[in-house]
Amino acid sequence: MNAQFGKVAVLMGGISAEREISLKTGQAIFDALKRKQVDVVAIDTANQNFITSLLQTSFDRVFIALHGRGGEDGTIQGLLEHLNLPYTGSGILGSALAMDKHRTKQLWQGSDLPTPKAMLLTKATDFNQVIDELGLPLMIKPVLEGSSVGMTKVTQSEQLQQAWQFASQYHCDVMAEQYVTGSEYTVGILGDRTLPIIRLETPREFYDFDAKYYDAQTQYHCPCNLSTPQENEFQILAMQAFLAVGATGWGRVDFMCDEAGQPWLLEVNTIPGMTDHSLVPIAAKVAGIEFDDLVSHILATTL
Repeated sequence: MNAQFGKVAVLMGGISAEREISLKTGQAIFDALKRKQVDVVAIDTANQNFITSLLQTSFDRVFIALHGRGGEDGTIQGLLEHLNLPYTGSGILGSALAMDKHRTKQLWQGSDLPTPKAMLLTKATDFNQVIDELGLPLMIKPVLEGSSVGMTKVTQSEQLQQAWQFASQYHCDVMAEQYVTGSEYTVGILGDRTLPIIRLETPREFYDFDAKYYDAQTQYHCPCNLSTPQENEFQILAMQAFLAVGATGWGRVDFMCDEAGQPWLLEVNTIPGMTDHSLVPIAAKVAGIEFDDLVSHILATTL
C-alpha cells in the first residue's frame, strides 16, 4: 500500500447538471489511485450521509472529482476547510469566481486580459438593445453551468428570447456574449506549468455538450499546429487568466482565437473532466505524463 497519501476520499457524482460526467471522472480517478496502491474510497456526494462518512472515516486528504455547482463553486471546498481536510484544486475564492462566468469576465476586463464583451440578461432586458451593443452572432450561457449546459448560439434576433428562456431553466444569471469566429483552444494547467495546447474541432455549430462527450467526430489536435512563439504566448495568457481568478493547483483555460490571430478568453475550469479521453489527460500524455501519474501528481499537491 502506498503510504505517502494516507487514506484518500474521492468525492464524485453530486447533484449538479454535470453529475453523469462527474461519476465517470471520479471512477477514472478512483481506478488510477487503486493502481497506484493508494488506500482510496469513492463517495457520491448525492448521498446525504456523505458528510458523516467524511467525519467517521479518518481520511487524510480528498480528491475532488465533482463538476458544476456544489462541487466546483467553493461550497465543498468550504466544508473541507472546516473539516481541516486537505483537498485537490482551487480554494474557496478561486472555485467560486471561476464558476461564475460573468464575474470571471469582469475580473479579466479589470486585469486588461482579452475576453469577448458580454451583458447579463433578465426579464426586463431590451433584447434589441443587446443586439445593438454586442451584434450577432451571440452565445447565450447560464453563468453557473459548465460542459456547455444550457448554451445556445444565436444568429438571428428572433432567437434571443427563446435562448434566454432555455438558459434560465438552470436557475442562475444568464449572459449574452459576443461570438468569436475562429478556432477553439484549451490549455491544461498543472501546478506552475502549462500543458501543450489542444485545438478543438467539431462539425457541430459549436463545441456543445454532445460534441464534448458523445460525438465521435469531435477532434482534438495536440500538437495544435500553432507556431512555437504563438503557443508560448497563449500559454502565458492562460496562466495569467487562471491566476487572475485565484485558481490554484490544476485546471483548464478555454479560449477562442479569431481569424486575425487574436485570442479571446472564455472560461476557467477548476475541476476539468478526468477520463482517458478528457482534455487535460490528452495534453498531459503529449507532455509525457501518463494518466495514473497525472492523477498522482494532482493528489500530491495536497501534501
